[in-house]
Amino acid sequence: MSAWLETIRRVEALEDLPLDEVLVAEIERRRARLGARPPIHFFTPTFKAFASSELASCGRNAWPAVSITGGACKLQCDHCKAKILEPMIPATSPEALWRVVNEIVADGARGVLLTGGSNHRNEVEYGPYFPVIRRIKDELPGFRIAVHTALVDGSTARAMEDAGIDVAMMDVIGAQDTITQVYHLRRGVDDFEATLEALTATRMKVVPHIVVGLHYGYLLGEWSALEMVRRHRPDALVLVVVMPFYAPESRPFVTPDTAAVGRFLMDAREALPELPLLLGCARPAGRARVQIDTYAVLAGLDGIAHPSEGTVELAARLERRVRVTPACCSIAVGEDVMALEDTGLELDLEAVLAHERAARAAAAGLGGIRVVAEGAAPTGCGGCAA
Repeated sequence: MSAWLETIRRVEALEDLPLDEVLVAEIERRRARLGARPPIHFFTPTFKAFASSELASCGRNAWPAVSITGGACKLQCDHCKAKILEPMIPATSPEALWRVVNEIVADGARGVLLTGGSNHRNEVEYGPYFPVIRRIKDELPGFRIAVHTALVDGSTARAMEDAGIDVAMMDVIGAQDTITQVYHLRRGVDDFEATLEALTATRMKVVPHIVVGLHYGYLLGEWSALEMVRRHRPDALVLVVVMPFYAPESRPFVTPDTAAVGRFLMDAREALPELPLLLGCARPAGRARVQIDTYAVLAGLDGIAHPSEGTVELAARLERRVRVTPACCSIAVGEDVMALEDTGLELDLEAVLAHERAARAAAAGLGGIRVVAEGAAPTGCGGCAA
């Protein structure tokens, strides 16, 4: 048994978790070649309710998500069917966006994730919104705006930059069959790379996403997508794993093989050793999620959104510094995210273990854990403190 597998088995929440033992040993060897173990940041974005016995969601209203199309999307991709838009705040006109932003700022928001459904060319029609985004940034310069861009050309990317958008996000797809069959889209792989190139030519922070298992649950173009990211060097990369429960019965997805996902996470870490590499909140539920999170910690990813039970303790046992941030992991990039010396809360292993013992003894439900913070907790983030 590898040393890391023994460490995993000492975490009560993970002691019976089925894992690929050969893969765990392989990741341990590959990680050793990369040197020091980086800190790990756990993100609790608030557009999705979250709590575990190790972390409680804090900053509940800090980073809401807003859709400029409400729940509407013309593409109706097989993996999503626009379901991800449904819980978001609708703002279907520029005037509505101005009103929504003022309302959420009054409720404590420090930033927003702006997105919307696509047209038939995988473009979100933000053009009419750029003047109001510019007004928001002029009147609220500290308010952060992250936008899911979909496909754009150079002029649209520059318009986003001129509007004051802080963070640009887009999905990078590396397989033509996936674009055609899953997205129902008559665009090519080159269009996705051209979008990434256009965005990285601006001053915006650029955080592409790779959806692992996007081809009906199988890995197909992920390594090609990874090569695109290597060529254009964005500010961070978010990896998410397809969630098959969104798919229609007529075009079902399988749950991606978690060992294959784990191996890809390690490949991504080796390919981009200096780039912030984050596991986003979209990934399958249940045992598969816990397995994926475990492989992510082992592989040395820099951040995980909504960590599974046992993930925080495992990171601490592997002697990685642990911090918690109440924000979307795509917002927290570059100097505003991965530095995190004055934002977020730092946790220690003894705090995690003490909380776990107390929770088991009291048979209690969900709650927060004691934190060790280098500075004051962020404004509005009292939910994590003891």
